[in-house]
Amino acid sequence: MILTVTLNASIDKMYLLPSIQPETVMRVREVHNSSGGKGLNVSRVAAKLGEKVVAMGFTGGMNGRYLESLITEPEIEPAFTHVEAETRCCINCWDASAARSTEYLEPGAPVTGEETDRFFSDFDGRLPQASVVTVSGSAPQGVPDDAYDRIIRRCREVGVPILLDTSGKRLTRALAERPDLVKPNLDEIAQLTGSVPQSRDEQMAAVSKLHEAGIAYAALSLGGEGVLLACDMGVYEACPPRITPQNTVGCGDSMVAGFAVGLSRKLPVEEWLRMAVAVSAANALSLYTGDFDMRDYETLYPQVHIRKIG
Repeated sequence: MILTVTLNASIDKMYLLPSIQPETVMRVREVHNSSGGKGLNVSRVAAKLGEKVVAMGFTGGMNGRYLESLITEPEIEPAFTHVEAETRCCINCWDASAARSTEYLEPGAPVTGEETDRFFSDFDGRLPQASVVTVSGSAPQGVPDDAYDRIIRRCREVGVPILLDTSGKRLTRALAERPDLVKPNLDEIAQLTGSVPQSRDEQMAAVSKLHEAGIAYAALSLGGEGVLLACDMGVYEACPPRITPQNTVGCGDSMVAGFAVGLSRKLPVEEWLRMAVAVSAANALSLYTGDFDMRDYETLYPQVHIRKIG
């Protein structure tokens, strides 16, 4: 079972519009609602790849109940800690004429210390059954700065691999606890190193430094160019084939799901790298976040090019 943690869950609303014009009334052509937050995108993709998933985090109020009702996949078990505050909503506006989207992300409503303690109690109860844990995204107000550090320590104590996908101060401080895998993009790794690595040599050096600091699998997400991964076996480059993306929101979460499934199944590094890049590219071919067509995935999988470069 893969256990996903989404402390800042949301109802994700996608508005499909023929075009977006300022200072006028815009009528939405279609609305697509889904259970959101980065970890729930991971949950849906991992489930579609055939894994059992337990989804944890915070939900609250009518929005929280609605969010949980949107989780219809039989492979996903919602196991959220219920809080008083309303779960947030996030909006993604898709402009069909320009083939681009704009996201509006609400902050998470505050949670209390008692609610945070209940989450950790719930988490401790589920952790021993997990094969892999993923922790994704931001945290709502009221969650202590060391929350992700504590989750990593608990995972290490029981020997469960943990994948961390976050940014900013929470990523910086959590690295000291040595999660098994991190997946910064170029902007996020610049927050750690002070500059964006431009050349392939600079990117290899940046990801290798993370690995040398104690991260077993240090991945650098390169968007449409794929990913670099540094581990004990060396540095690998995994590149997807050329595609025409529909919507790239959720591609990073899909990649994390591929990593989690590969680690859960104890696949060789090259295989779970191929899975992660293929499912990320398949997500880009879908309009919807954390979603893909299995036929696209199966077509893309053998076309992912992997080579050892260090």
